[in-house]
Amino acid sequence: MVKVSKFKGLLFLGLALVAVGCVLAPFAFAAEGEAGAAVAAGPSSTGDGLKALGLAIGAGIAIAGAGLGTGRAQAGVGAGGSGALAEKPELFTNILILFAIPETIVILGFVIAFMLYGKI
Repeated sequence: MVKVSKFKGLLFLGLALVAVGCVLAPFAFAAEGEAGAAVAAGPSSTGDGLKALGLAIGAGIAIAGAGLGTGRAQAGVGAGGSGALAEKPELFTNILILFAIPETIVILGFVIAFMLYGKI
């Protein structure tokens, strides 16, 4: 059984990203302009603000979920790979490739979060 304390750091990071997204979501529509210039309107309704908040939370969850999934996958590969390397050192390249494959999950989570953040 996997203990929660193993993933405490990743969970804290994911929750911190979600919190930052929640805090920054209202400022996503902040207008820039000089005094006297026409200032672009912010969200036109509460629904627009909630949409921005939902997108920010979704982006944080995408990064947090991808990080937790990658950590779990790499933990299994690392444990099995170190045992295999102890017996057959010539398997280093194969194990290195297997260890790098889960990193694509984090890259995919980052791309999804970036696309969601772009819609805010």
